[in-house]
Amino acid sequence: MKGEEKTMIHKIITRAPSALRRRKSKKGQTLVEYALILAFISVVAISVLLTLGKQVSTVFSSITSQLAVANSSH
Repeated sequence: MKGEEKTMIHKIITRAPSALRRRKSKKGQTLVEYALILAFISVVAISVLLTLGKQVSTVFSSITSQLAVANSSH
């Protein structure tokens, strides 16, 4: 048993650095993926806000003109 345990410990010690490098590279990959997702969501949100902004501006202009007409008739 002792020989097998030493062999197992030796394998773990020799493979640890490469496992850590793979783990670090996956963390970097995950960070890039999250950054891309965030960038995509930002582009979509800005596009929606620009489109809705024009519509909201039109509605407020309509309300303003109707209030001006109602105010001038009194």
